[in-house]
Amino acid sequence: MTRDLSTPPVLPSGSLSDSPQPVLPAAQGLVLRPWQSTDAATFLFAYQDEEIRRWHTRRPSSENRVLEWFARYRQDWEQDRGGHWAVTRDGSEVLGRIAMGSVNLDEAIAGVGYWVLPAARGAGVATHALSALSAWAMDEIGFHRLHLDHSTRNHASCRVAAKSGYQPEGTMRSAGLHDDGRHDMHLHARVRDA
Repeated sequence: MTRDLSTPPVLPSGSLSDSPQPVLPAAQGLVLRPWQSTDAATFLFAYQDEEIRRWHTRRPSSENRVLEWFARYRQDWEQDRGGHWAVTRDGSEVLGRIAMGSVNLDEAIAGVGYWVLPAARGAGVATHALSALSAWAMDEIGFHRLHLDHSTRNHASCRVAAKSGYQPEGTMRSAGLHDDGRHDMHLHARVRDA
């Protein structure tokens, strides 16, 4: 595929899709693994949680819809568009979700996002998952910059970003639409060797 760039791509096509989506170890016995069909009920349950609903307006309506999302997640990997992992305890019990999307291989940048189930909050699950995903993306794949944004009202997400080495870059005014209206969004980024 010709990309018509004035600079060569930083990462080649297939940087993700040429290999199976990896299982990634994280601190405290956490394991990031691709979503499985048996996770559908837990995934759907997560979107009934008030905190997850507060910050995520895109929500599955049934287990069948979840399975459709999982199929799109596999396609994202196969087409170098992103990766979606269940954050688990030892590869079995699902504690949360972490994803890398908006992948731009030409510039070696991507966005990340996460949520954690209520029973697993406050134990560093999101921080450990984000740190593990970031290290893999930068050290093994070669991404130069990873970024995330969250509502300025989402203080927990801000703490996760800071603890995972994502520096604040500013406030995007009225950039997020939530159930209760527009929110200003904090932008954070982690840059390799910065």
